Amino acid sequence: MRIHKSGEDYLESILMIRNEKGNVRSLDIAERLGVTKPSVSNAVKILREGGMIDMDESKRITLTDAGEEIAHRVYERHCLLRDWLISIGVSAETAEDDACKIEHDLSGETFDRIKASLEK
Repeated sequence: MRIHKSGEDYLESILMIRNEKGNVRSLDIAERLGVTKPSVSNAVKILREGGMIDMDESKRITLTDAGEEIAHRVYERHCLLRDWLISIGVSAETAEDDACKIEHDLSGETFDRIKASLEK
């Protein structure tokens, strides 16, 4: 399944909410992303059908192995890019916003080179 930017945002949010609260509900996702519950319901349906998430009888959302892998990849990109932007003098707020934009469109090759240069 090809995951689009919005799907990556949902998976990353699910990972972050789970890390903060332990359990993830649709309302938590709506609040974090600033979207409506119907938008979350639609996204959850698509991600479930794509094998990225599961939902139990209590409506708790969990990542599948495939969803977990994508969420961690996007979150790693986000954190590294945000921290790099801050290190070169970008304000924390702008760095956070810009990292969200860049994390989805940056090629794997470019990300790997940025990461390698920062590890030196």
